[in-house]
Amino acid sequence: MRTRAITALFFVIVVLASIVLNAYLFAGFFVVLSACCLYEFYRIVAGAHDKPDSLLGVSLGVLTFGLYAGYQLGDLSPNFLFGIVPLATVIFITALYKKGLDKPFASIACTFLGVIYVVLPFLAFFSLGFLSGTYDYRLPLGFMLILWGNDTGAYLVGRFLGRRRLFERISPKKTWEGLIGGILLALVVSLILGHYFTALNVWQWTGMALFVSIFGTFGDLVESMLKRSQQVKDSGAMLPGHGGLLDRFDGLLLAAPAVFALLKIFMSA
Repeated sequence: MRTRAITALFFVIVVLASIVLNAYLFAGFFVVLSACCLYEFYRIVAGAHDKPDSLLGVSLGVLTFGLYAGYQLGDLSPNFLFGIVPLATVIFITALYKKGLDKPFASIACTFLGVIYVVLPFLAFFSLGFLSGTYDYRLPLGFMLILWGNDTGAYLVGRFLGRRRLFERISPKKTWEGLIGGILLALVVSLILGHYFTALNVWQWTGMALFVSIFGTFGDLVESMLKRSQQVKDSGAMLPGHGGLLDRFDGLLLAAPAVFALLKIFMSA
């Protein structure tokens, strides 16, 4: 428990610092984080005869995120984004020369799926910082605080009051009581954010909280489904006492795109 608490504290400080201190630090940290999560995904889905191309997949993920970040930071022209296409093409060509691939298109599909499932949601989260045109740390910071609030509320209420299973086939420990507890604490966090961060009004912050809680829960369940299908307990071991990085950010994978879409609607209304 002590190791788990120390790891959590250190990681929270690092994540918050990367968001608050500097736009370039924000970009660099989440490029690395998304690459690590993508590598963990490839390790989970790798089969004996149809494993994804981890090297090319991670390279494509890093290139995609890096070029998009450079564009958002104003350092690159949008034309540079076309640099993704040649590397994506190489993934198909490389499969032609790989020996021992019984299902080459399963390998290709898993390679691209990793980028879609992991990197694109991190891009959506990264984009929250640039919705106003210039970097504003308040939206990605608020998103992360709400997500952590939801996870904390769900864990505490589920542990002490949980009785009714939410989705026993996929995640036996999740309960309806935990879901409600997570939503309530996320709403409390959103009300506090609405008071101090005026980038959104209170109703918009609470709308974000509901989206984070609902889609974050589904994101957690989807990653549990992935691990259960591959008979894997944790996505990795990079965080002592917590498992892998993908385990810590599974809620973000579905919540970030949903929240990004919601805020685009809010800001265009």
